[in-house]
Amino acid sequence: MDYLEINRANWNARVPVHVGSDFYDVEGFRKGHDPLRPFELAEVGEVAGRRLAHLQCHFGLDTLAWARRGAEVTGLDFSEAAVEEARAIAADCGIPATFVTADVYDAARALGGRTYDIVYTGVGALVWLPDLARWAATVASLLAPGGFLYLAEFHPVADVLDDETGTTVTYDYFARGPHVWEDVHSYTGSGELDHPTSVQFQHGLGEVVSAVAAAGLRLDFLHEHDHTLFPRFATLVADGSAYRLPEGAPRVPLMYSLRATKPYK
Repeated sequence: MDYLEINRANWNARVPVHVGSDFYDVEGFRKGHDPLRPFELAEVGEVAGRRLAHLQCHFGLDTLAWARRGAEVTGLDFSEAAVEEARAIAADCGIPATFVTADVYDAARALGGRTYDIVYTGVGALVWLPDLARWAATVASLLAPGGFLYLAEFHPVADVLDDETGTTVTYDYFARGPHVWEDVHSYTGSGELDHPTSVQFQHGLGEVVSAVAAAGLRLDFLHEHDHTLFPRFATLVADGSAYRLPEGAPRVPLMYSLRATKPYK
């Protein structure tokens, strides 16, 4: 099973559906809306004048949002359709940015050996990768000394909870996969996909942190959050741009974020 080509076809099919969705609100972005989450802005800090690489950037709205804040940005994604869309939006908005088509494991070669002050990624990125040790080593190779990885990701605990209430353990936390899914709808809730098959991999929090540490990066923080970015459980309640379990329900972590720095020699 060629998971990479299956997923590439799936994500190429998602691009026009996502671009036209209310979830991404591309028109709002063109008018100045900032899609970055408040906790990310606080944890990443000032980016003006810094080189930022966004791995698995999809069609680049978050990448371009960092550019609006003054970062010198490069976005990388394995979907040519997504990269073409990212370049078009950047041109339409007059935002300087570089976008490259490549698999994340080939990022060092595809980016010509350049290094960055910040490698930014996540928000549904790791589930598409079978080998986190290789991913973390790639991230480390892209960082300049003193630079850092910032990862904001959906918490693996949320992956084991029932789809309706999000309160009952239903799935196996340690079932790494590959898991093959057939779903004609994306998380945006709009449109149907021409290529509905996807292959995903589940990674525990310990696996993520261990991979980052093994790559030689120093963990600065690991934060867990009680909100997520879309109504993945039917009972979640909208709270601004976030979604939470209802008031009075026991809270569980729905997202996490970490920052890890590449030490100076």
